[in-house]
Amino acid sequence: MHDNSPPATPLCRLLGCRHPLLLAGMGGVSRAELVAAVSEAGAFGFLGMVREPQALIEREVAQVRARTPAPFGVNLIPAATPAPLLRGQIDLCIALRVPVVGLFWDVDAGVVARLRAAGITVVHQVGTVQDALQAQEAGAQALIAQGVEAGGHVRGRLPLAELLAQVLAVASVPVAAAGGLADGRGVARVLAQGAQAAVLGTALIATHESFAHDFHKQRLVAAQAGDTVLTEDFHIHWPPHAAVRVLASSVTRRERGDPFTGARTVVGDEEGRPIYLFSTDSPLRSMTGDFEAMALYAGQGVGQVQAVEPAAGTVRRILAEAAAHARLLDDAPVAVASPVCYAADAERERNAPVIARLDELLEAERAGARVTLRSSAEAQDPALRALIDAIHRDEVRWCGLLMQAIRTLQGTPSARTGDFYGKAMAVADLRERMAFLNRGQGWVARKLRELLPLVEDDGIRAGLQEMLRSHEENLDKVNAQLRKE
Repeated sequence: MHDNSPPATPLCRLLGCRHPLLLAGMGGVSRAELVAAVSEAGAFGFLGMVREPQALIEREVAQVRARTPAPFGVNLIPAATPAPLLRGQIDLCIALRVPVVGLFWDVDAGVVARLRAAGITVVHQVGTVQDALQAQEAGAQALIAQGVEAGGHVRGRLPLAELLAQVLAVASVPVAAAGGLADGRGVARVLAQGAQAAVLGTALIATHESFAHDFHKQRLVAAQAGDTVLTEDFHIHWPPHAAVRVLASSVTRRERGDPFTGARTVVGDEEGRPIYLFSTDSPLRSMTGDFEAMALYAGQGVGQVQAVEPAAGTVRRILAEAAAHARLLDDAPVAVASPVCYAADAERERNAPVIARLDELLEAERAGARVTLRSSAEAQDPALRALIDAIHRDEVRWCGLLMQAIRTLQGTPSARTGDFYGKAMAVADLRERMAFLNRGQGWVARKLRELLPLVEDDGIRAGLQEMLRSHEENLDKVNAQLRKE
């Protein structure tokens, strides 16, 4: 299988898995049997333990360890968990020496810090570039960029390709991709874009080992592409305005009434626990009731799900498909001594000085994106905050442009954040920090002017010229704002 799979990545090494596939930590569905099967197959599994009692978490962790020695993680969601229960869950994960904890929704810096202090690796799923930067600032060691195509709870509203590009541009930690990925073609696509792993949800619900009820699994198999909807109708147990992607049903067609008015209606039971209409519960093996009225989570890749099969088989099949598709994405191989190969080497060598300067700018822009994110949170004046937010969006945009330019020139973008970040954040007074930021903007503008005559590619040059104009405009805007204060 080693020769028929995408190669391991730094994220694989961080998590201790062999293959760049992750099982989403789906609440209720991702239990010990599925996690162990996925991890034993060389991928990485997360137990979905949102809001679960400590006794269940302890049992599930023990069952995973009894089934496989492979590493695994526990997924928790602070925003959807009562504070006393969350504290207990974290205490238990630390006591059980869980190697990895996945987090989602709002970034809770205190939770990240506590887990990191206990030696636990923290992976944070995000739906916006701002969440990505906040999670990284808090200490997350890896990120999952979740596109709007994802099934279940969906944090952001950007398509995966767009969000992944933004997060990769600003992240200095490994990034995985989630959202609508259910076959090898999708996995190969995000790996080629720069993700270090792909996250599977829907494809692994439809497996023998998943804890989903057979009703849910069969609905996934029968579904076609386009059968999912993004809705807030399933909301009980979660913070307000938390959208979910599910298969269309009588609930989403509003045949079951208004989700936000009236008394709660019981539509099912789980070992004595009532399952309410409009709750975020999905049908599980342990439930009885009206499954059609429950949340039938599914991502936009559901049309790729053709049958319920063993989880290890799903992992192997998708890895093989990804490897085959990756070969199609690559250029045809050439002999080492061929003139074409020598020409490519010569081209890279000729571009090396430009790539080095682009990397220097990328590190500076990545630092600027982090500085502006932190500074916006401190700004009291609405006009100043709006200006900082606008500069932040620009910095994220230029990070992406620089990464693309480096790749166009056959270089590998740096993952570093420039030293400017630490120096700027050491300036406590926000007004003085903005003046310091402006000096950094001036440095970038000067470097761009020096670089432009060296750039031969018309597309790259046009993008850098736009970047220069933007920096010059922001210099003037910040100076004008500082003069007002």
